[in-house]
Formats: sequence, C-alpha cells, structure tokens
Amino acid sequence: MAENILLIILMIPLYGSIIWSYFCPEESLLFGKRWMYKEEPEFSNAVIRYTKFTSMIGMIGLPIIVIGFIFDILILKFTFVVFISVVVIGALIIFTDDKDS
Repeated sequence: MAENILLIILMIPLYGSIIWSYFCPEESLLFGKRWMYKEEPEFSNAVIRYTKFTSMIGMIGLPIIVIGFIFDILILKFTFVVFISVVVIGALIIFTDDKDS
C-alpha cells in the first residue's frame, strides 16, 4: 500500500510536466537548451504536432497503465494493447502528413 501511495506522489510532477509540454510545446522543447541559440529558434509544425501528440499519449496512457497495475484490474491490462495501437496509428498519421513538406 505504501509503495502505491509513493508511486502516485512521484507521478504528480511527471504528469505536470507532461501537461506543460502539451500547452507550451516550444518552451518545453527549449527547456535546458536555450543557451545553445543566439536567437529564438523556430520549430516546424510537425515538431510541435509531434510534441503535442506525445504529451497527449502520456496524459492518457500514464494513468491507465498505473491504475491498471496498482489495482490489478484485468480489463485495464488489455487496454495496454489498445494504447500501443493508438500510438502506432497516431505516429503514422503524424509522420506521413504532407502539410509541412
């Protein structure tokens, strides 16, 4: 029981950084790397879309996986397979989009 509570407490900052990365993708991409650039770099729409997609996957998938393994709910373990397929389909859509070419 104590390890589950500790896990949830340690997941709060991770989840907060994922939310921040979704709402401010440019800032999160430059976090810790701003010193390398003299001017403000411009990111392509594909990079911003990819960052938002990975953040959204983290916001949806992280609670499902953590709750499924903490409470040992069998149906939530099957959602892991659906989650992986959504990630693959979403990545294919992002990488094959020709808007930015």
